[in-house]
Amino acid sequence: MVRIRVLVVDDHRIFAESLAAALAAEPDVDVSAAGSGPAALRSLERAAAEGRRYDVLLVDADLGGTLPGIRPAVPVQEVGEDGLVDGISLVAGVRGAQPQVRVVVLAEKDDPRRAALALQAGASGWVAKDCSLSRLLTVIRGVLREETHLPPALLTGVLRELTAARKHRTESERLVESLTPREREVLRCMVAGLGRKAVADRLFLSPHTVRTHMQNVLGKLGVHSTLAAVALARRAGVGPVDLAGDVVERGGQLA
Repeated sequence: MVRIRVLVVDDHRIFAESLAAALAAEPDVDVSAAGSGPAALRSLERAAAEGRRYDVLLVDADLGGTLPGIRPAVPVQEVGEDGLVDGISLVAGVRGAQPQVRVVVLAEKDDPRRAALALQAGASGWVAKDCSLSRLLTVIRGVLREETHLPPALLTGVLRELTAARKHRTESERLVESLTPREREVLRCMVAGLGRKAVADRLFLSPHTVRTHMQNVLGKLGVHSTLAAVALARRAGVGPVDLAGDVVERGGQLA
């Protein structure tokens, strides 16, 4: 019998242990539980190193905890004042590190916007936490057949969100394409969080010239702040410059 290896990731211990116990009663399911994003990542890495990779992750949409070194691939719920990120950020991190793993998001309530973000991040399903065990098993087995599972009531809203996101991305790409090669280079530095002096040092330009380039970037993108320019750049798929090995000035301090 081919066994399905499942990892439940939820910071509500009672729920995680109860769900894991219910799944473990199935003859073809091996299940473990993790109480945070970092714990889940450690479990994934350890399993991969031992040659027993997980097949499916069940991730709490409202998972709390910081994920060091993970930058979400899509715009997800912003990090709050308490430093927490939601489970959708974990989806992006897992799919980037181990793309063969299928991820299903478990949610307290239906939310078309967040479900669309989960799919964009690489999730294969969005399931209510109070769904039946038989329904959850159907989803687990389905995503391993490359199926995508959503509650029927969410389909229209999710399609609307994905269509809007595609439109925004296309428009963002068009705006970025209007930049000169040098302006795009400056924009990538901005995405990396570099200040004007750091950009000038990196590109061997004067701070005055960099200031001009930054103003041109904001003008062509139709935004009024660096933060907005960075958000638009990310929608267009523009990544940061590689800072490996660099000594970077951030906010007047060396990092």
